[in-house]
Amino acid sequence: MTATYNDRERDGLTPTYGGYSNNIVVDENYVVSIPANLALSGVAPLLCAGITLYSPMKFWKVRPGMKVAIMGLGGLGHMGLKIAKAMGAHVTVLSHSENKKDDAYQMGADDFYATISPEVFKGLKGKFDLILNTVSAEHDINLYLNTLSLNGTLVILGLPGKPFSVNAGVLLGARRSMAGSTIGGMRDLQEMINFCGENNILSEVEIIDPEYINQAFTRTVASDVRYRFVIDASKF
Repeated sequence: MTATYNDRERDGLTPTYGGYSNNIVVDENYVVSIPANLALSGVAPLLCAGITLYSPMKFWKVRPGMKVAIMGLGGLGHMGLKIAKAMGAHVTVLSHSENKKDDAYQMGADDFYATISPEVFKGLKGKFDLILNTVSAEHDINLYLNTLSLNGTLVILGLPGKPFSVNAGVLLGARRSMAGSTIGGMRDLQEMINFCGENNILSEVEIIDPEYINQAFTRTVASDVRYRFVIDASKF
């Protein structure tokens, strides 16, 4: 596999620049058609965050009336909220603090809970059919597993620095499951883009000039972005 950027071409020498390029040669089997009604700046993150959330929702058959929780309202989480809502699910956002509560409701959330206090979990036991965990910071996964309903599944999408410590008893009691997922294939990618076109779904973005890339990286590490940076490649 050759990564799109920060990798080497097959000659082992030439760097790949990917999204940092003015032009890129791509095999026709790996391009997608973008609906005319979608702004390209808001589409760009769909090719990563959008498909990362769409793929597990398709696999676990998110549908009207299903109770879906989104853990974390960041670059991944806000796409999960928008897509799950468009699929007809009852969507709850579980965020560490109240900072993004207004944003969550503006994007269509049915419920919002700040999880900074463990007390909040007492009222959520057995509530969700599917939890999409986009959090990369360390957290107690058992608190969230306990909010799954009978046969519910928690899907890991974020990647914390340390392994989870799972209490098996939390899984056994209600036949709960943990799973993982990452991006998706070309067929699902085009399907996701079409779905977003039909439902006018775009990523929330901040467009930046190339000179701002280092500052944007620093802000991203500090979780100071709502919700994706997009580089204006016309200014390279």
